[in-house]
Amino acid sequence: MKLKFLNAALIVSGLIAAVPAVQAAPQVEVLHYWTSGGEAKSIAELKKMMEAKGVVWKDFAVAGGAGENATTALKARVIAGSPPTAAQIKGPSIQEWGAEGVLANIDAAATEGKWDTLLQPVVSNVMKYKGHYVAVPVNVHRVNWLWINPEVLSKAGAKVPTNFAEFFDAADKIKKAGLIAVAHGGQPWQDTTVFESVVLGVGGAKFYDKALVKLDPASLTSPTMIKSFETLAKIKTYIDKDSAGRDWNLATAMVINGKAGMQFMGDWAKGEFTAAGKVAGKDFLCVPAPDTEKSFTFNIDSLAMFKVKNPEEQKAQLTLATAVMSPEFQEVFNLNKGSIPVRAGISRAKFDSCATRSMDDFAASGKAGALEPSLAHGMAVDSAKAGAIQDVIAKFMNSTMTPQAAVDALAKAAKTK
Repeated sequence: MKLKFLNAALIVSGLIAAVPAVQAAPQVEVLHYWTSGGEAKSIAELKKMMEAKGVVWKDFAVAGGAGENATTALKARVIAGSPPTAAQIKGPSIQEWGAEGVLANIDAAATEGKWDTLLQPVVSNVMKYKGHYVAVPVNVHRVNWLWINPEVLSKAGAKVPTNFAEFFDAADKIKKAGLIAVAHGGQPWQDTTVFESVVLGVGGAKFYDKALVKLDPASLTSPTMIKSFETLAKIKTYIDKDSAGRDWNLATAMVINGKAGMQFMGDWAKGEFTAAGKVAGKDFLCVPAPDTEKSFTFNIDSLAMFKVKNPEEQKAQLTLATAVMSPEFQEVFNLNKGSIPVRAGISRAKFDSCATRSMDDFAASGKAGALEPSLAHGMAVDSAKAGAIQDVIAKFMNSTMTPQAAVDALAKAAKTK
């Protein structure tokens, strides 16, 4: 009897083994922090493209400002030995992850797509680790924008500012009209976003580069840096008392809804205006931050690829990289996000006046040597130094710290290892 049951079991198991296994569709798990209105709409388009190519999209969205929460989640996954297929990482952080030996080589996608001919060197260099592509760029953001509600300016009898004197004049008039002059979210990365535009405006691109990219001690403690903090201190007086902890998109909503007149923020803010049905040049204005018209601070979003063992997932990874660089995705993502395409050759037909100006200024600033990486958005210095510098600026924004004390603390923070 036992023998009969054993034979039956072997026959059944043999039959099961003979049935072809149903091949599961390859998948990509993407960790990102594109969670606001315009951003979520953008990433949904990439999901559609991937699914159309037979690749399952597993979303790993982690909300939280400039990605601090996402970075924490990523570290936990990598330490646990189960990294996602791709993660939203940028700037020097790509090099840091590369040094850990956990990033995947995606040269195959780059060679086939001729990325080196489509990308500016300032972009492609960031995407490589030791000469090999390990990340795919999604877009180029301009950080040094000032967003304006023209109706608020009109009510206040103010004009569009081009320099700090005009900015403070407009801010005074908006304040007197009973409205908030500067919409702001009191989070360290937002504080630093305002700070870097102030430094760029007060000192110019060359000073910005020496001070906030090269971290030159003499520049960090110079009279120009003291003046930058004095200017920042004055801007503080036009921010409402409820700004602490406010997310950036909620600050943008204040400008959209006419509760505030102006906001210092990168061009992802435009995605919020667009999602609200607002029209550039009519319902809202985008102008370079005061005194920064001929300079351009950039932030490049990118997806770094992590080493995965499954061959099918490795192929899906290359499919994802190719999709991100495709003209179709570059157009639709950047139209929704407010940024500009990272690759050359994308039609400008559907882009508004803010985007086309950004494209022109990106090219012109590159030629003039005034294209600078954003400190606030992880493009200028390593994460340890950037974090220490942000802490100094946040303390200055939330205390009675003097400009002199701030520059002293800034120079100390720049030495963080």
